Amino acid sequence: MPQLSYQTAGESHGPALIIIVNGLPARVLIDQVTIDAELSRRQGGYGRGGRQKIETDQVTFLTGVRLGHTFGAPITMQIVNKDSRLDDLVKTPPLHQPRPGHADLAGSIKWLTTDCRETLERASARETASRVAAGALVRSLLSEFGIEVVGFVRSVGPTHASVPIVDEPMKAINAAQSSQIIKRLRELRDADDLYCPDHQASVVMREFVRQMKENKDTAGGVVECHVFGCPIGLGSSMNGSDRLDGKLAAAVMSIQAFKGVEIGLGFETSRRPGSKVHDEIMFDASLRDTPLLGFFRPTNNAGGLEGGMTNGMPVVVRGAMKPISTLGKPLRSVDLNSREPKQAGWERSDISAISAASVVMENVIAFEIAKALLDKFGGDSLPETRQNYNQFLASARALPL
Repeated sequence: MPQLSYQTAGESHGPALIIIVNGLPARVLIDQVTIDAELSRRQGGYGRGGRQKIETDQVTFLTGVRLGHTFGAPITMQIVNKDSRLDDLVKTPPLHQPRPGHADLAGSIKWLTTDCRETLERASARETASRVAAGALVRSLLSEFGIEVVGFVRSVGPTHASVPIVDEPMKAINAAQSSQIIKRLRELRDADDLYCPDHQASVVMREFVRQMKENKDTAGGVVECHVFGCPIGLGSSMNGSDRLDGKLAAAVMSIQAFKGVEIGLGFETSRRPGSKVHDEIMFDASLRDTPLLGFFRPTNNAGGLEGGMTNGMPVVVRGAMKPISTLGKPLRSVDLNSREPKQAGWERSDISAISAASVVMENVIAFEIAKALLDKFGGDSLPETRQNYNQFLASARALPL
């Protein structure tokens, strides 16, 4: 069984985006409604630009799915671009003035050209639609094991949302109560056009974005993701490359425009004494039959990860997205042909894509969790994976052996 992985292809203004997913077991029932819904959420949110009014992102399965379920073959998905004009030199002319904050200059030098167009077409955030599709696809697997992933906007500008999701960790690890937490969080988030569950904070955030638009400037922010239901032991401490926290951090940092990542308390851990950081370990026999095996923590400062492995508590990841790099009042740049000072090139852009960023991060994290789940439990088919999962829990409950 190959390791779960995905590959994306396609340019921002090319004919289509293509996503190939390898390693998903057979017999997983695909939830296309969820995939298309996540793609639609990625296109929404306050502060988005004109491109989102053109596209209606939906996936078409080209390979690997039969009668609605996987059968072990590579899965190919396609998202058609309505705004397809890559070879139209009138609508998509060469760009010789690299935009500060984009891949334009570095890519042009790397590939020995003075036309930034080919770099920006692939480096564009349009590619994140493919990542969302891949992550939303594997959520069909995660749901089979009771694993739920929820992302939202935590802050924009100076305003931070008050969202006490895991102030009472015992509730978050109880299956019935965590289900209610997830449902309520999603309801609050989805009712807000900035994807922030704190309506009062969202009002202030939207005003900040509106002000940036008036100033012909842009806005970034912080997005946060929580994963409920992970069993103890996903990931490993034996090699650095196997640590799940490292894989999650790499996945988040690989998203366009992301410049920082935290797990749990993150940088706050450096400002506290150890007694206020480390999560004490307790045992509750009523939780013995859950994936926690009876162990729980009264706090979750570690964000569900210790030594590169899940510890049964909710996984908490936070990512910082910089402001959009294309500004309404272009920054200074240089013409790559003449080397003369010029204003940066202009491409149609958002004022803020922080809402979309929360959807992208949620789904890239979902993919890494699914990958870790299959790394641990394997199986060519879902029944085999489930059997391995149940056997592991049974063996862990039987300790000491």
